[in-house]
This record gives sequence, C-alpha cells and structure tokens, in this order.
Amino acid sequence: MSKDILIIDDSPSVRRMVAMTLQQEGFEVTQCEDGAQGLETAKAKRFDMVITDQNMPNMTGIEFIQAYRSDPSSSGVPIIFLSTESEGNLKDQARSAGALGWIMKPFEQAKLLAVVNKVVG
Repeated sequence: MSKDILIIDDSPSVRRMVAMTLQQEGFEVTQCEDGAQGLETAKAKRFDMVITDQNMPNMTGIEFIQAYRSDPSSSGVPIIFLSTESEGNLKDQARSAGALGWIMKPFEQAKLLAVVNKVVG
C-alpha cells in the first residue's frame, strides 16, 4: 500500500520537483500552494506525512504546523520543513510547533527520498 504525502509550497516548480521525486518511488502525492489550502486539505484527509515550506502567502509553514497540530487528527503525522531559510531560531520554532525535521532548498532528490523513506518507511 502506497503512502500519501501532502506537499505545501507556493512555488509550482518546487511542488513539481518534490512530487515527481516522490511519485517515481511509488508515493501518492497531493499538492497545495499555501498553508491555508494545506490545512484545509490535511483536515479533510489523513496523510502519512506532510512536507511544508515556510514563506508562503495566506499562512506560513509555522502557522500551518501550529494550526494543524491543534487538531487531534494530526497526531502521529510527521511534518518535514523544506525551506531556503536555515536560521536556528526558525528551526527551533518549527520543532516547537511540531515539525520533525528540516531539509534545505535546493534539495538533493536522494536526500529527500532518504528522509521520506526513513520517516514513513
């Protein structure tokens, strides 16, 4: 049974690259263009993992994580941050909000797959 992964990023090219990388490995992928759309989607369906950007219109990645984690249905769903920002304070905020890990953009496909496979098997 394939795993369902939600990708939230305002960059269409990043969403396509992440989706293509994951789909080639047999993962099911749903894409959202901002945190607000991602939150609505994540509340409507349970995903095996969420990958989110930080800087997006309508709702940032941290705001998404905080809102999603306030919903009991998010329990046990790992969230990985995918961002160009590497500031330690932002990483701490993401972890405090409920993110499991952090991947820097631009990302290496092999590294992304290694993280996803480790987290969702």
